[in-house]
Amino acid sequence: MIYRAIGLMSGSSLDGLDIVFAEFNVNAGHWTWEIKAGGTYAYEGDWTQKLRNAASLSARDYLSLHAAYGRYLGEGVARFIIEKGLDYQVALVASHGHTTVHDPERGVSAQLGDGAQIAAVTGLAVVSDLRSLDVANGGQGAPIVPLGESLLFTDFRLFLNLGGIANISVHDGPPVAFDVCPANRVLNALAQKAGKDYDDGGKLAAMGTVNAPLLAQLNALDYYAQPAPKSLANEFGTDVVLPIIEAAGLSTEDALATYTEHVAVQIHEAIEDLLTGNDLQNRRLLVTGGGAFNTFLISRLREWLEDNNVEIVVADDNLVHYKEALIMALLGVLRWREENTALASVTGARRDSIGGAIWLGQEA
Repeated sequence: MIYRAIGLMSGSSLDGLDIVFAEFNVNAGHWTWEIKAGGTYAYEGDWTQKLRNAASLSARDYLSLHAAYGRYLGEGVARFIIEKGLDYQVALVASHGHTTVHDPERGVSAQLGDGAQIAAVTGLAVVSDLRSLDVANGGQGAPIVPLGESLLFTDFRLFLNLGGIANISVHDGPPVAFDVCPANRVLNALAQKAGKDYDDGGKLAAMGTVNAPLLAQLNALDYYAQPAPKSLANEFGTDVVLPIIEAAGLSTEDALATYTEHVAVQIHEAIEDLLTGNDLQNRRLLVTGGGAFNTFLISRLREWLEDNNVEIVVADDNLVHYKEALIMALLGVLRWREENTALASVTGARRDSIGGAIWLGQEA
């Protein structure tokens, strides 16, 4: 059976909307895939600030933004279809939305971007709100990518996504995954103090010196001692981590060098915990997300992981950019097929679940 779907992903780095059009073929439970087209639309105007500040809005204004961002996503899909010549080829759109509030302990994980608005603008079937049922079942609602990893990337057992938040998964039996630490969201914020959108290739960090007291303070944060399943809200990076770094009064280069080392250390600790008592033979680690282009961070990871016999494999550029959007498209297809979209082994929920709201853009 062949499915053609668009996946949408807006990450915590706020660098834009990732869109992928993919074709999936499933035969006797075996999935193959191909990215037919992909693109990233940088947020224009005041959209970055709107998304960054959404959690502080009143309920009325938040719902208004939820609808407006849904229309924005729908217009992005319509533009993408035209630019890529995809008229009459797309059967389904799956949207992760933009996470604004993540507090699963209180039963909440909210993503901006009303799926009904996307369906109304595009006239296509839309799947959205992929986390809520898992959270209602007592889960973290995240990460939701590991299910897609297990179906699409069978040559690997270890996965690392270096996005606004770094998250990791191991597939040795039922997948286990969790958020490791803030990554690009903090690194980008530090680079912006030097007038740059991000630290290209980690060049600024490579010029700095690691500050041992700050590194120790960061590594001692309570979250890192918590067992999985666990997940992070964006505010952990902006409201907890950044103030600690700023209070140290370091140069931008030294702050970036120290935080880059912190990310590498925490990923090493996470992998070491996952592999303890584990005879996993395939220790190739597939790295995706914008941080995969940070060659200095990757070099620090290689050094830290050498003793664990972990081979770092940086995905090709297409997959680095669009892996999460690709998997959103797959999750939309799975929801349409009424198959699981969230795994209890990953999120800690009471059971696996078939999550996601379906919106039909046209009459049946």
